[in-house]
Amino acid sequence: MTDLTATVIDAHGGLDRYGQYRTALVHFRSGGALWDLKGKSGAFDSATVRIDLDRQYASHSPFTAPDLHSSFEAGRVAVENSAGDVQAERFDPRAAFAGHTVQTPWDDLHLAYFAGYAMWTYLTSPFTFASPDFKTEELGPVTEDGVTLRRLKVTFPSRIATHAPEQVFYYDETGLLRRHDYTAEVLNAGPAAHYSSDYKEFGGIMMPTKRRVYRVGEDGATLRDIELVTIDIDHVEFS
Repeated sequence: MTDLTATVIDAHGGLDRYGQYRTALVHFRSGGALWDLKGKSGAFDSATVRIDLDRQYASHSPFTAPDLHSSFEAGRVAVENSAGDVQAERFDPRAAFAGHTVQTPWDDLHLAYFAGYAMWTYLTSPFTFASPDFKTEELGPVTEDGVTLRRLKVTFPSRIATHAPEQVFYYDETGLLRRHDYTAEVLNAGPAAHYSSDYKEFGGIMMPTKRRVYRVGEDGATLRDIELVTIDIDHVEFS
């Protein structure tokens, strides 16, 4: 684990505190152009996601209907009702994105997979980086909007479903995440820059409550004309 990895984990609350919890229940609102492109407008206008912290699992509710919720794991995704009855199910869900472009509409299981892995990735970082099969490397710093940011390249293990194996995280002088760069392979839409702000403390864990995702141009500049995804977190409960 690099020195920067340890620094940012401590800044976000530390492994000792994080290790006391097993789940997080997050109330949030999400919008942006992506959901419209995929035919899923309003899917997360007001939603809750529950994630497990010691394994890759996420469940969104309500999901497409008041009495339904999603169930996401790397190798399986499903839609279930309140009694736990499976309404739809897909194994090897990532394979279902083969040949997709950014304009390809999604079914409910596509949505459950993407939203599940994305929110799990965002909400468990940077604590997952301490796992032995995650690889981290500090890159050179950059300056954006007059602020110097330290960069951490993270290589995710194959067992984790996420945007891409390699992603870059940018941290300010306090060690808090300010930007996250990745190419979402399932979208086939090119690189994106994901900005985090408006930090609040929940159960001793620092969490950004405002996230905005933009396209990145061929010259590497962030294109802020369109918000691809917006995430606004209202409350987080760790247990």
